[in-house]
Amino acid sequence: MVELKYIRWFSQIDKDDIPIVGGKGANLGELTQKGLDVPPGFCVTAGAYTYFINKADLNDKIKSKIHNLDVEDSIELQEASGVIQKLINSAKVPEDLENEIITAYNQFSDEIQIRNPEVAVRSSATAEDLPEASFAGQQDTYLHISGKEELLNHVKKCWASLWTARAIYYRENQGFDHFDVSLSVVIQKMVNSEKSGVMFTANPVSNNKGEIMINASWGLGEAVVSGAVTPDEYIVDKRNKEIIEKHIAEKTIMVVKKDIGIGTIEIKVGDYIGYENINKQCLSDEEIIELANYGLKIEEIYGSFQDIEWGYDKDTNKLYILQSRPITTLKGGTTLEKETKQEELKALVRGLAASPGISSGKVKNIKGISEIARVEDGDVLVTIMTNPDMVPAMRRASAVVTEEGGRTCHAAIVSRELGIPCIVGAKGATEVLEEGMEITVDAKRGVVYEGIVLQEDKKEEEDVSISEGQTINADLLSQLAPITATKIYMNLGEPSIIGRYKDLPFDGIGLMRTEFIFTNLVGAHPMYLVKTGQGQLLIDKMAEGITMVAQEIYPRPIVVRLSDFRTNEFRGLKGGDEVEPIEANPMIGWRGVSRYISPEYEEGFRLECRAMKKVREEFGLENVWAMLPFVRTTWELKKVKEIMAEEGLIQDKSFKIWIMAEVPSVVFEAEEFAQMVDGFSIGSNDLTQLVMGADRDSGILNNMGYFDERNEAVKRAISILIKAAHKYGKTISICGQGPSQYPEFAEFLVQEGIDSISVNPDTVAYTRRLVATVEQRMILNKIRSL
Repeated sequence: MVELKYIRWFSQIDKDDIPIVGGKGANLGELTQKGLDVPPGFCVTAGAYTYFINKADLNDKIKSKIHNLDVEDSIELQEASGVIQKLINSAKVPEDLENEIITAYNQFSDEIQIRNPEVAVRSSATAEDLPEASFAGQQDTYLHISGKEELLNHVKKCWASLWTARAIYYRENQGFDHFDVSLSVVIQKMVNSEKSGVMFTANPVSNNKGEIMINASWGLGEAVVSGAVTPDEYIVDKRNKEIIEKHIAEKTIMVVKKDIGIGTIEIKVGDYIGYENINKQCLSDEEIIELANYGLKIEEIYGSFQDIEWGYDKDTNKLYILQSRPITTLKGGTTLEKETKQEELKALVRGLAASPGISSGKVKNIKGISEIARVEDGDVLVTIMTNPDMVPAMRRASAVVTEEGGRTCHAAIVSRELGIPCIVGAKGATEVLEEGMEITVDAKRGVVYEGIVLQEDKKEEEDVSISEGQTINADLLSQLAPITATKIYMNLGEPSIIGRYKDLPFDGIGLMRTEFIFTNLVGAHPMYLVKTGQGQLLIDKMAEGITMVAQEIYPRPIVVRLSDFRTNEFRGLKGGDEVEPIEANPMIGWRGVSRYISPEYEEGFRLECRAMKKVREEFGLENVWAMLPFVRTTWELKKVKEIMAEEGLIQDKSFKIWIMAEVPSVVFEAEEFAQMVDGFSIGSNDLTQLVMGADRDSGILNNMGYFDERNEAVKRAISILIKAAHKYGKTISICGQGPSQYPEFAEFLVQEGIDSISVNPDTVAYTRRLVATVEQRMILNKIRSL
């Protein structure tokens, strides 16, 4: 091979070459030298980055932007980061360096005998992947890159990613000199993973250093690392190399290469490799042991416990080690010499991690509403599925475990709003988790353990993870939040917890559910209160709850969704069984606006209107707007607006009326509705359910992929709504988990022109960053097309 000044092949480097090729590059070289199967490749050295910066005369320009930079000022930080990255991406690579990179790529192509091979282009900072400083996730990685032009383009992108806002902030807070940290770029054969995941050579959950933990799922490892899928988990005993535990997960999604263009896409396992693979063991027992042997060898090489990424290439049917670094979170030290006595963990049941966190307590197995009073502060509520009647008990519980449900079910949504750990879809939970049993709910991984174990560090609870290896508190996260043209709203139901979330980076409350107020503050059916002459109680309590939130976030808007209890839920309120019918299918029965205009409930609705009027007029909170749920027809909308006007809620510039767009009839008459309201809020859960004819709470249909906002029919319905709203100058939002759960769905919404996205508190910051990335990409593509 031709000797190149700024190129180092994996076979030429080892773990001592961090100053030349960074931590990631050095580790890959070390593993290659020791004979492990690493996808072949080369590094563009850190010296190349320095040479590029100097030749382009960027050093002084970068220093001028960093000098006296206040990293706690998010606007100033983002502006400096943007300028520096633009300088790097727009600068020309010196011709001699460009020729070296192209020459290396050509040699690499010849070596593996593939023309224009696809490669992974990875950043490798000269201070990353060290035991004492976890820089992982600070810089960027690009997958499935092919061709010389795209390779050079993405090498510059990696260089620029050394100056992202998060990387600048992290270095500043860790005491690293910005100009002592350089960046190498790893260029490595892309592994077309049939299955992939991570392996820890010490159990990071139980802290047991005598065990290896392997996580595995279908497709590329992004799905496992990002937490988008619950992977299979295998535990191997190091001493005898026996598999001592297996937990086979329902793996509904996978990440694969895009058919067109560069990059990856998230798709359904059932559609891509067949529904029989959703619950199939991902790795064979032989492959598990093969992986464990690799892990032991790598641990021996480094003399410390390792966090290893791996993949099985479906083209060659071969296992590859993609990356290895020390485990930085292991208690009792990372070196092999520091052995300590470990507590053994016994997993009882597993399910879907629906609201993150770890908590312990005694089991209260609740079979129905009549038993919720048994749940005391700190208990773990275990049940088949929660409903609104159980919210008071959920507020007292330290965690919730249900046998049924998915990420959009009642238990998941309410637990996220209350900020308590929740696992849903835990089959057999009500049988295995016996009354009074002490358990620990690990809702980060979807596992319930026997006993009081894994107590979450208080600092960890207060911090908000913003990238792998970096955490900052909620206040700092808010300050660092990027500015987006698309408004980011927050969903809220429980008024009393607004203090916990008021400093998050949201532009307003896009959906405040009143059902919590009815259940917790009022506790009685509105018509029962009318009948007993206690209507003022509802007015006062509802006004109290709305005011609590509106005052905290003023002048940001709060869109209050008036009651949307179904008949079975209304029956749970005091006096409800006297006035509520029994319906065969309450989900599509007497609910929303159809209830408001019915003689049987109209007086109850008028109480709700008076409560809202009290908030706006007596307390002067004109940031409170109204949302009407489950609208079906224009004539019922006209009638309900007349009732509201009679109660003093007249639609004008200061008082806006939105409707939920969740019934297909609203889609078909979108233009007619747009002329009657100030805005739409797309209820993606109900809209998907009704468009697809799939019960959102059906675990069977969820696992088969029927309930999915990304379905083309649902997306077309959303496009129709957005176009109709904008035709008449009206705003349109969306509430639900879809945008924060599926990045490509968020990208679709932003590209279609959605005005705002409203998400649960736990994903506000993430969604804002996601939307900012999409908007920046759209701007860049527009500029490139000029």
